[in-house]
Amino acid sequence: MSDRFVVVPVGQGDEECSDGGNNYHVPDSEVAEGDSIEPQDAVPILEYSREPNRYGDGMPKESSPFINNTDNDKGNLYDGKNMALFEEEMDSNPMVSSLLNKLANYTNLTQGVKEHEEADDDEGPAKTKKPVKSPALGTLIGVYLPCLQNILGVILFLRLTWIVGTAGIMESLAIVVMTCSCTMLTAISMSAIATNGVVPAGGSYYMISRSLGPEFGGAVGLCFYLGTTFAGSMYILGTIEILLTYIVPSAAIFKAEKKEDEPEALLNNMRVYGTCCLTLMSLVVFVGVKYVNKLALVFLACVILSILAIYAGVIKTAFEPPDFPICLLGNRTLQNQNFDQCLKTMEVDNVTVTTKLWSLFCDSPDLNATCNEYFTLNNVTVIQGIPGLTSGVIRDNIWGDYGPNGMLVENKHQASEPAADTSQDIYMPYVANDITTFFTLLVGIYFPSVTGIMAGSNRSGDLRDAQKSIPIGTIMAIATTTFIYISSVILFGACIEGVVLRDKFGDSVKGNLVIGILAWPSPWVIVIGSFFSCCGAGLQSLTGAPRLLQAIARDGIVPFLQVFGHGKANGEPTWALLLTGGICEIGILIASLDAVAPILSMFFLMCYLFVNLACALQTLLRTPNWRPRFKFYHWALSFLGASLCLSLMFISSWYYALVAMLIAGCIYKYIEYRGAEKEWGDGINGLSLNAARYALIRLEEAPPHTKNWRPQMLLLLNLDSDHTVKHPRLLSFCTQLKAGKGLTIVGSVLEGTYMTKEAEVKKAEQNIKSSMTMERTKGFCHVVASSNLRDGFSHLIQTAGLGGMKHNTVLMAWPGTWKQSNDPVSWKNFIETVRETTAAHQALLVAKNVDSFPTNADRLGQGTIDVWWIVHDGGLLMLLPFLLRQHKVWRKCKMRIFTVANMDDNSIQMKKDLQMFLYHLRLDAEVEVVEMHDSDISAFTYEKTLVMEQRSQMLKQMQLSRTEREREIQSITDSSRSSIRRNNQTGASGSESGPSRELEDTQEDEAQLIHDRNTASHAALNDKADAGPDRVHMTWTKDKFLTERNRNRAEANMGVRDIFNMKPEWESLNQSNVRRMHTAVKLNEVVVNKSQGAHLVLLNMPGPPKNRGGDENYMEFLEVLLEGLNRVLLVRGGGREVITIYS
Repeated sequence: MSDRFVVVPVGQGDEECSDGGNNYHVPDSEVAEGDSIEPQDAVPILEYSREPNRYGDGMPKESSPFINNTDNDKGNLYDGKNMALFEEEMDSNPMVSSLLNKLANYTNLTQGVKEHEEADDDEGPAKTKKPVKSPALGTLIGVYLPCLQNILGVILFLRLTWIVGTAGIMESLAIVVMTCSCTMLTAISMSAIATNGVVPAGGSYYMISRSLGPEFGGAVGLCFYLGTTFAGSMYILGTIEILLTYIVPSAAIFKAEKKEDEPEALLNNMRVYGTCCLTLMSLVVFVGVKYVNKLALVFLACVILSILAIYAGVIKTAFEPPDFPICLLGNRTLQNQNFDQCLKTMEVDNVTVTTKLWSLFCDSPDLNATCNEYFTLNNVTVIQGIPGLTSGVIRDNIWGDYGPNGMLVENKHQASEPAADTSQDIYMPYVANDITTFFTLLVGIYFPSVTGIMAGSNRSGDLRDAQKSIPIGTIMAIATTTFIYISSVILFGACIEGVVLRDKFGDSVKGNLVIGILAWPSPWVIVIGSFFSCCGAGLQSLTGAPRLLQAIARDGIVPFLQVFGHGKANGEPTWALLLTGGICEIGILIASLDAVAPILSMFFLMCYLFVNLACALQTLLRTPNWRPRFKFYHWALSFLGASLCLSLMFISSWYYALVAMLIAGCIYKYIEYRGAEKEWGDGINGLSLNAARYALIRLEEAPPHTKNWRPQMLLLLNLDSDHTVKHPRLLSFCTQLKAGKGLTIVGSVLEGTYMTKEAEVKKAEQNIKSSMTMERTKGFCHVVASSNLRDGFSHLIQTAGLGGMKHNTVLMAWPGTWKQSNDPVSWKNFIETVRETTAAHQALLVAKNVDSFPTNADRLGQGTIDVWWIVHDGGLLMLLPFLLRQHKVWRKCKMRIFTVANMDDNSIQMKKDLQMFLYHLRLDAEVEVVEMHDSDISAFTYEKTLVMEQRSQMLKQMQLSRTEREREIQSITDSSRSSIRRNNQTGASGSESGPSRELEDTQEDEAQLIHDRNTASHAALNDKADAGPDRVHMTWTKDKFLTERNRNRAEANMGVRDIFNMKPEWESLNQSNVRRMHTAVKLNEVVVNKSQGAHLVLLNMPGPPKNRGGDENYMEFLEVLLEGLNRVLLVRGGGREVITIYS
């Protein structure tokens, strides 16, 4: 342990235990009663020494290596002098010196093989804590050689010669250049991402997920996992193919009796031996991954020695070609396994006898036997399988020779006499294609040979300087392997005969590995080397894939994968290994190396596609945190790499590409729907921000066309005393109206200042968001603190939204308790909100009896949505029912439209015109024209108007003196507020506070009126109204009215008059109010008569009076208009057309 660290004592309330002089701290909360604390279970508490160091002045806050660690100095004030100005910040933020010291000592070890080895080795109670070693791998050992080992593998040894022979040198070079360019461009993008800060252990998955977000990260991570798993299948199949074809062919369990059964027998053998091999490798990985790690160097040596042997053999062919004769019958290549001499007959003791080759084509060994027609017509020829570099065979191998399954491998330059009957050719010992060959297939088969470029980034935690080593090592490894592949293509085409190159399993060279016969000193060097190379690659795939799945599971972005984040005590991913083995078995059961290779090509190509996309995205967005140390990148290169990856996917196999993209898309949507929300600062969020900014700027250029108009809602909510939503059904109604489309802003106001109400504002926002989630309302939440509710709602109406994404419709609940409330502020706020929405040219929707509106879970049966179209408001009244019926709650409801005709109107023509109008609007609705005849104003109307005006007059008298007193108190309070605050802070009582305090003492009722309007209004009412307890309410009764008249006229003992004696008072009423009340009463009668049973009634909302003196009368008019109706939506248009008959 460094001498800069000391062990510090802990608090008295905590348990301590010692072990060899070291103190360990265990909190009381973690020690159960009766439990003993073992020294190895306790956590040592380390702290920097108090001795002066190179940073700071020895203060514990500055010296602590832990960010925001304030446990050790809570309660201790900062006593330094240099930074006294920042004392308060130091309670939550570290000093820069402490922060720099921590970052300088940052280490990042992988949760990988090393830790698991140590966990396996440390057993028993006597285990000691090993010192953590800092990463020490350099570029060569840490990146270059692992990448080299992962890139060079099974395809190079088993399929490259066949690809060269089938595609020809030119097209093979095209395949190599395309694929290697793809990986080189991906490596450049990966280097930029890897050098943009510290890459924790996790490599490629970490880079993609943190650059593209959890949805893309999870989808691509799982695709990368599937690619790595199927790569394990491919390596195991390669191992078994080498074993059964070239090492011990006699070990085959299934043997073909006939030539045509050989492919099926080979596949069955691959399945059986592959399953056994997979089981054995999984056991090795489960028992101890350290053995795989220790054998990695052996596997790498096998690869390098094999490649050196190939190059040595090529050089040797220039002056001494090896002797590998090929037997041709006509121009057809023969399988040189069941005969030893390429002759039809031979002389033995001057007697002509037939050879084994004769027996393969004839029904008997006799010279007069019946033989195959082609055998009879053509002679056999022997050519050299490896003519050598100087033979000029390269000219014959320039172009490819594709063909269908079963096509015979022929030498086009050899003479041949065709036979009439070719039906028996499949039973003859010819070398033939086992699959249909074409260019795009070869691309898919070859691509796995260039994968493995992530090996260096996967070891990022073990590197001494990952930001330097990853780019250099990876790019150098790709450059090296590209040179190897290009040179191999040219050299194979220049040294080996074409028919041998197209012989996939080496049947024409006595079952030898084709690339092996080229090697020096012996074919067995390549056979053994490739065998161990495939074994090692398979073990590494089975080691890496479960860890990748474990990393994805521990990130928590895919809920159903959580179980695979667990494993053995040392962290080994047991469950992930089990799943990996199961998926790997699927590839084994496919059994064909050529069929498995394109599958893993798709998954790797998709991974590389998103690496390029992530780099291009970060570069174009110019994210402030995008500062890679690797400077040799450009967004155009990344886009070119992404385009190349996408092209190669569809070139290799368009249907596999679609399946891979479908899998990735399903994972993406699943994570988006069910996955955990992660904020990783990814580029997709940056892209969304830029796209949103661009769209907002475009939207602001011009107002939306009528065809694009939809209600963008500002929902004004009232909160109760606990800051929870008072009317959650308003959110439900908004959801039903919007159906998830357009903008929804949910706003509310708290009285007070933000400084004092910050915690309550945040709590209210959380409660509103919870209610929005429950009611499935998609939108934004905004709670503001304001000195009063009226100003707060005004601010929301003016400022909610951004740019072109501003609300055009305000939705609020009807103030149902406005009559019962002693405070007129509630209905005054409502009317001012109506006025402000009108001034802002915004539509207004007011829901009355909103608590009776249906929830999202309800399904309304057969019923109607009734629209009462009194005045034209831009068509909003007709658009709203159409939008509501899109939601499943209102889907079964029918729409009815009522309009009112006066005496001068032709109601029949009005109905026809309205029906035609609805037809052009493409709206299905029943139409009814209601005739309202002119009638005398009823006594009921006069009485309602009289009561309303008397109530209004009383309120004005009550408010007059109170308003004057409020103004006086407010002016005095404002002038002395600053001095009162100063005096309170210093603890002295100034001269200016005296008058203020005296005023508060003498006018206690008035001050109380300012701060608690409800109480003040109640008290004022009791002072003014000379009535009993049952007449406390502001609503005027007839008796109260008569009492007031008697008092004003000084007339005593006046009784209650009947209705006819009140006619003189009716004549003194405001005739405008009488007419308005008459309209409200008559229209209410008609609406109740027609629509009382409707599920919802939509009605034009009359505008408030221009003269503010009649505001309380306006509320009475609306109350009378809506009386007797259950669910009502008052609608007030925004002053523009929102629906059109044009397409």
